[in-house]
Amino acid sequence: MEKLHFKQTAFLLIFTGLGIFLNAQVYEDYIGAGHSAGITVTSSDNHSLWGWEEFASGEKTINGDGLDARLMETSRFLTQAAFGADMEYIKSVAEMDFEDWVDDQFQKPLPIMTDTLMDIWARGRQMFIDAGGDSAEYGEQPYNHHFLYSWWQLNMANEDLLRQRIALSLSEILVISFRDVLDGFGIAQANFYDIFLRNAFGSYLDILHEVALHPAMGVYLSHFNNPKSNPEQNIHPDENFAREVMQLFTIGLYELNQDGSHKTDNDGNEIPTYDNNDIKEFAKVFTGLGPGAVVENEWVDEPYFGLEKWLTDFTFPMAMYDDWHEQGEKHLLNGFVVPDGQSGMQDVDMAIDNLFNHENVGPFIARKLIQSMIKSNPTPSYISRVAAAFNDNGAGERGDMKAVIKAILLDEEARDCSWINDPVQGKLREPMQRYFHFCRAMDKSSPFGIYWNVGYEFYRQTGQAPLGSPSVFNFFLPDFQPSGPIADAELFAPEFQIHNSQSSIGYVNMVDMWVRWGVLLDTWEAIGTSVTLDKTALIPLAKDPQVLIDKLDVLLTHGMLGEETRNIVVLALNAITHDNSWAFYLEFRVDMALYLIMISPDYTIQK
Repeated sequence: MEKLHFKQTAFLLIFTGLGIFLNAQVYEDYIGAGHSAGITVTSSDNHSLWGWEEFASGEKTINGDGLDARLMETSRFLTQAAFGADMEYIKSVAEMDFEDWVDDQFQKPLPIMTDTLMDIWARGRQMFIDAGGDSAEYGEQPYNHHFLYSWWQLNMANEDLLRQRIALSLSEILVISFRDVLDGFGIAQANFYDIFLRNAFGSYLDILHEVALHPAMGVYLSHFNNPKSNPEQNIHPDENFAREVMQLFTIGLYELNQDGSHKTDNDGNEIPTYDNNDIKEFAKVFTGLGPGAVVENEWVDEPYFGLEKWLTDFTFPMAMYDDWHEQGEKHLLNGFVVPDGQSGMQDVDMAIDNLFNHENVGPFIARKLIQSMIKSNPTPSYISRVAAAFNDNGAGERGDMKAVIKAILLDEEARDCSWINDPVQGKLREPMQRYFHFCRAMDKSSPFGIYWNVGYEFYRQTGQAPLGSPSVFNFFLPDFQPSGPIADAELFAPEFQIHNSQSSIGYVNMVDMWVRWGVLLDTWEAIGTSVTLDKTALIPLAKDPQVLIDKLDVLLTHGMLGEETRNIVVLALNAITHDNSWAFYLEFRVDMALYLIMISPDYTIQK
């Protein structure tokens, strides 16, 4: 993966030849890659291209300058562990051990999405009033777009890159969406997202507990105001959450081995993890939960069971109303029985613990997180190693997210470059991940430090935005297999489920808007809040297409820009000269390079 510039190649070949005559010996230090202290190099030429201030001195033949491998490796790591990074940040992380970076990220301050949302809503409202608008027309509470403003604000100028990356992955496993019953409830969306920010480095058990009791999830999967049985009126506990907390949040449909493979019975049949009776028993547990607090209003002072969502304060967990809770024993998984005679909240705690301690949870969650961050088809041994970290962090603790994160990011399948060349390894970047990455990697011009973004056109073109999935099953299924070679090889490619004629062309159109028109982020607020692409640092590099492409290869494709794509980009850039584009030809070259690389398979496929 290393790229040798100017005359380094020939010089290193000389050293390689001399090495033939040396006896085999293990050296703790060596010439090159920065190990050049105390060495003076004299050369006949300091090479420089016409029109460039930079030159390749003789010292660069051995001091490691121009070797891009570590930068490529770091760029790739930051695409997996974050939403990408600009060159300055890539260089700073390249000086660190990746595990040290992860440990440092664990210590970054916790941002509060709910607080950010309320600040942005208040600021947006004031902008509206200052522009001559009627305050009554702005809305009495934050809406969907305020949540999106908050998400982008927290993710464009922040230091907690790993936390935000994990939070998004968790939000695509334990799903709510603004496309349904939570439409217009920006405060519910932000406060629910805070669960993942708060617990990204905590315990998966805490995540399950908070998700189960959050009114946003209660409204979304209908265990909010879920009453006990009343056979005379044909009322039975709602089974929606009871089903999905098993199928999607914890154990999946079939019994798993630690490596994620399906267990089978004596006849070779897969073994279901639960049946309809199990769903009914769990549904009994999640009865009696209702609003924990009310928003300020003129009608109701205190919450009560049955109070509508419109008056519910979504920043408080649901409360248990025992009079509406189904009494009696509940027979759960693996023979566990919730006893009669205890409070409803004790029932809930026991049910969540019963699920959390099921042996399926480790491999089930391990595979989903690996697919989100690293690759679509992790080997069984990779899943097993991550599941083992979930089961025991080394100190006897189960569900420790820090241990899981390290196991995923630092595993040989994530870090060893030999896996890059395996044709079945890698993943299609989902469209919004490409969007986030491009915005993180590029220089931007932002008025007043505002990074709000409604992303409406991107959402319309690709169908993606944070917390914007069409259903609780997320944007795509983990076991999706597109027809053709992938399905024939019995492999999975989840993101291809939303890769179609509309979204693929829509993404290309969005790249054109980002690059040619320079609009990265936009809002529905007053004029002057758009964030635009700043190409200033890239334009001088376009004097030599190869230099520009090398820079973008580090930033965007992590050294994976293939020769075929590179040649296509070089050919296109060389065709743009001052003869046919006058004074702006260098900027046009930058535009063309960005556009072609961003829509290339070298970029859209993460290896």
